[in-house]
Amino acid sequence: MVALGAAPTHARSAAPAPVADPASLVNPFIGTAHSANDFPGADTPFGMVQWSPDTPHRPDGGGYSYGDSSITGFSLTHIAGPGCRAAGDIPVLPTVGTLDTNATDSFSHPNETASPGSYTVSLDNGVRTELTATTRSGMARFTFPATSQANLLFKLTGSQGGDTATRFDVVSDKEVSGQVTSGNFCGTHNSYAVYFDMVFDRPFGHSGTVTATATLPSPTKEASPNAPEAPNKPVPHGTLPRAGHAFSPRATGNDGYVTFDTTAHQAVQAKVGLSYVSVADAVGNREAENRAWDFAGVRSSAHKSWNSLLGRVRITGGTRGEQTVFYTALYHALLHPNVISDSNRDYPGFDGRTHTVDPGHGAAYANYSGWDVYRSQAQLEALIAPQAASDTAQSMVDDYRQTGLFPKWSENNGETYIMVGDPADEIIADYYAFGARHFDTATALRAMVAEATGANGNRPGLNYLEQLGWLPRNGKYGCCNYYGPVSTTLEYDSADFAVSALAGALGDRADQRRFVNRAQNWRNLFHFGSGFLRPRDASGTWTAGFSPTSGKYFVEGDSWQYTPMVPFNLRGLAIAMGGRSAMAKFLDTDLSSLTGAGGHTDLGNEPSLNIPWEYDYIGLPHRTQQVVRQVQDQIWTDSPSGLAGNDDLGEMSSWFVWSALGMYPETPGTADLALGSPLFPRAVLTLPSGHTLTINGTGAADVAPYVQSATWRGAAWNKAYAPAGAVTSGGTLTFRLGTSPNPSWASAASAAPSSYPGAPTFTGVGVSGDSSASSADFDGAGYSYSADALAADGVAPGSRMTVDGVSFTWPDVAAGAPDNYEANGQTVRVSGSGTLSFLGAANNGPSSGTAVVTYTDGTTQQVTVHFSDWTLNAGRSTPLPDNTVAATTPYRNHSAAPRDDTRTYLFTTTPVALAPGRTVGSVRLPSDVGTGGLHVFALGFGSGHHPTEGAR
Repeated sequence: MVALGAAPTHARSAAPAPVADPASLVNPFIGTAHSANDFPGADTPFGMVQWSPDTPHRPDGGGYSYGDSSITGFSLTHIAGPGCRAAGDIPVLPTVGTLDTNATDSFSHPNETASPGSYTVSLDNGVRTELTATTRSGMARFTFPATSQANLLFKLTGSQGGDTATRFDVVSDKEVSGQVTSGNFCGTHNSYAVYFDMVFDRPFGHSGTVTATATLPSPTKEASPNAPEAPNKPVPHGTLPRAGHAFSPRATGNDGYVTFDTTAHQAVQAKVGLSYVSVADAVGNREAENRAWDFAGVRSSAHKSWNSLLGRVRITGGTRGEQTVFYTALYHALLHPNVISDSNRDYPGFDGRTHTVDPGHGAAYANYSGWDVYRSQAQLEALIAPQAASDTAQSMVDDYRQTGLFPKWSENNGETYIMVGDPADEIIADYYAFGARHFDTATALRAMVAEATGANGNRPGLNYLEQLGWLPRNGKYGCCNYYGPVSTTLEYDSADFAVSALAGALGDRADQRRFVNRAQNWRNLFHFGSGFLRPRDASGTWTAGFSPTSGKYFVEGDSWQYTPMVPFNLRGLAIAMGGRSAMAKFLDTDLSSLTGAGGHTDLGNEPSLNIPWEYDYIGLPHRTQQVVRQVQDQIWTDSPSGLAGNDDLGEMSSWFVWSALGMYPETPGTADLALGSPLFPRAVLTLPSGHTLTINGTGAADVAPYVQSATWRGAAWNKAYAPAGAVTSGGTLTFRLGTSPNPSWASAASAAPSSYPGAPTFTGVGVSGDSSASSADFDGAGYSYSADALAADGVAPGSRMTVDGVSFTWPDVAAGAPDNYEANGQTVRVSGSGTLSFLGAANNGPSSGTAVVTYTDGTTQQVTVHFSDWTLNAGRSTPLPDNTVAATTPYRNHSAAPRDDTRTYLFTTTPVALAPGRTVGSVRLPSDVGTGGLHVFALGFGSGHHPTEGAR
């Protein structure tokens, strides 16, 4: 058992040996203060039951605040740090004397202990409460004082989200059962029913129900789509799907009770089964997992189950405090997701029906904090518990089969749509990359592609992503919980990259290319003038009033925290910023705070978790080593407040585990690991393949985070990333560590972890067919050129035209597909000489900017590009002096009505003389367009050379 009072973190063992009993080192009280919202009670890995105390402040999900001095009940379900009230179902409270449904039991911390699978407290009313658990059941031993009225109150109306229905049935003088219906996570109207059946080892004398004041959640008002959001406090934005009936928690309801006479025998034992299907299944779960009355045996089995899982990472050395923080973080990272299927393999589906676990799988799982856990918890789950991760992946595929959507942020078997992005893509691809591969991968990939390409509730704004290449500040999104357009664009980019990664791993080269290219949409929001990712309007105009410290248009953060969130192409981000030194300056400023001061990095919340590792990508891994150690020292301690920010179902804890091992899964959907430095002299990981990965930290100490040199399988290793195959086939990675940085180690450009730039070409859709105009959105208002009308004027896919002696090739793509660059610094590879001209038009123009021509010898030339408005402002303007009309159509298309009788135009710019005797290698399109959108359909050379185009 672990009670508070840790060994000093400076006292290292003189003769270190591998940890033999990691569960004994776990301190479940870590994270029960400072808004981490973890819980200290009894549970098993990924278990259905978390029997844990609740206190009056009742933090979201975890229910227990270390600063409180009384307990309101011991509820059977908890979620670690979700940011909104959740779970806390079926609190049971032992009291003595007159029944009082509002009763609480006072206690003091010296009288409580906790360890994985066990919680004990001696209450001030004289009752000693001992709790333990199996996967689907709980067991308690209540030792009362000698009294004729020893009560157990069932506070059925006490779920954190409120309850719409409760039931308490007396089955016999030794058995009670019932159910509650709760949900309403973050005010989103989801609901679930949970059933229980409890038996006692002795008869109770009295039982019944009593009217009680119910727990009522605070009213949640939906925020506007662009309202800033406080970190770790999600709220619904905009429109949410409505359930078939409104979720209306009752202000009062019936609680249950049983009363024992303990004058002769003070101990009362109880066993409870839980189910999300039925009371009968709750009985079945209890009988299947805990037939005997052997409290010590159940507690020992829970401890062993945790040791079996935690023991897949064996550390050696470090202080007792460091070992405790490490194994507690690993413990917290393996609490969720949770088994939701019963011992008979029944489970409640997202479609409201009862289903059976797929053959070949051990269980169905639920509770996905998607926006959080895709960053590093899913990868750790796959590495440490590959069977649970595989079963979870299959559960997500089954959820898709039942509803047509992957779970996003789900509570039990109900979707809440909280947060943004499409995180199931990353989670499933992460599982596969880190060794959890026993699931229907083919169906998973097909479903991921379908969700990434068709309108659905998980990807509001997908039409903008495909037609404009970003989510505009002033777009129309409808359902479901859309907000934060800059952040959400980045989330979709990471999801697209994960789809690409899984497609590549499964041999689907076409989708691999397709989605890695679309993942580069972040470039469309990168503002070269400021060096930040910024919001844009649908017209292409940069949104006025931008501040990098403002949370408006972002999700729980600002542009300082989100600009680095391009984890799959950090080399590309560095190039956009102006090179490695420019990005280093950005990171130095961003990491001047680790807690969000000045709007900079906040390592207490997910959007910043990737940032410290990005020095690896610009030749400065010693800065990653330094900053990561600072984070470990400042935020993580062996105390209730030793975890910053909501734990978010183990995501924050998983970050520490990875960092202590000296690596981090920066790139979603891949097994790529950016390196830091190990905290311990030795860690041995048992991999899903059965092989082992050994990480040696020679000279490891808190004051020695700097890598001096490294070897892999005995050969020198001078890279800032883990070797290929490290998490599959294993091996030994040895670091020699010191107290001073070694800037030369892994500093070469070739030593950086991989970036994936793809080969993106066009970024916008400018042309639609007259019979299929739904894709029309050249101008951000739903209008486009007509393919039919252009063809009538000689402009068809792949056709050539010559204007002012310059030859152009019209994009050879079908109507409705991307066909133009909306200029924002894209580099177009071309080859030609003589003169250069651009073919295109502006929307909301005229628009202008400066292009940069790069010759094959490395020299450059600047070229000003002006384009007139594509409709000449509905006929009110004339073409700019340096524009020639190349084509005209008598009408345009509209997404809501096939034809709009406004004339449209295509223009070419006056040919610019290029440097004599030099050949153009590429043209960087303008990144300084001030008004509207400047669209380039083709580049042409007066010498007659026809460019082969492709952006990077």
